[in-house]
Amino acid sequence: MKLQQIRNATVIVDYAGKRFLVDPMLSPKDAFPAFPGTVNDHLSNPLVELPLPMEDILAVDAVIVTHTHEDHWDETAQQRTPKDTPLFVQNEQDATQIRGEGFTDVRLLGADSAFEGVSLIKTAGQHGSDAIMASPAGELLGEVCGVVFAHPDEKTTYLAGDTVWNDHVQDSLSKHEPDVVILNAGDARIPELGSIIMGKQDVHEVHKAVPRATLVATHMESVNHATLSRDELRAFAAEQGMSDRLLVPEDGETCTL
Repeated sequence: MKLQQIRNATVIVDYAGKRFLVDPMLSPKDAFPAFPGTVNDHLSNPLVELPLPMEDILAVDAVIVTHTHEDHWDETAQQRTPKDTPLFVQNEQDATQIRGEGFTDVRLLGADSAFEGVSLIKTAGQHGSDAIMASPAGELLGEVCGVVFAHPDEKTTYLAGDTVWNDHVQDSLSKHEPDVVILNAGDARIPELGSIIMGKQDVHEVHKAVPRATLVATHMESVNHATLSRDELRAFAAEQGMSDRLLVPEDGETCTL
């Protein structure tokens, strides 16, 4: 398999001969405001331009939207993605929204969902700590999911989505024993509440849980509230002796796994 980091949580997973575009945020630099109430909310999103032409990014077999926050499914993605593209979502609420945007082949992720021979298994996540989810911010953060890619000829791959380290992630690691784990690791933050996606300590917890797996860090250096840089994560990985198990690709970079 191959994974190409596009920008933020947007990646292309080339798996068992099929190309999956995950969480497309395709707007040009500075196209929409910062997320209100988060850190660095004086900045506009995205922070950087796309590294590839739009037609290359959209040359895929299916799209997976783990949730519909603007940095995972933005207006440009809604406009530019062909309306007949097979598109997988986490629940009926998101499916209704995306069908309302004109998409004609919207499918639900579940325990036994699949696409042309590739199993796509929905996993649970939590977009922040228990305290954050119990606060007024929790309703806005809402439900999120991840997905496990499985095929007899490929490495089992777990894309965790917008979650912090918690029992949901630990359970998914135990159940699926992935060879590859893709982590949204930019440590996006809400002031006084904390992280709403993984930071470096969360990445370390994943490594300790599955020390033989290859980890890939995404969702970095592209939106206003992401606070962990690639260089800082690489340095932390070296300190923890896990550099050989962690990939931190630049935008546009392809990893062969």
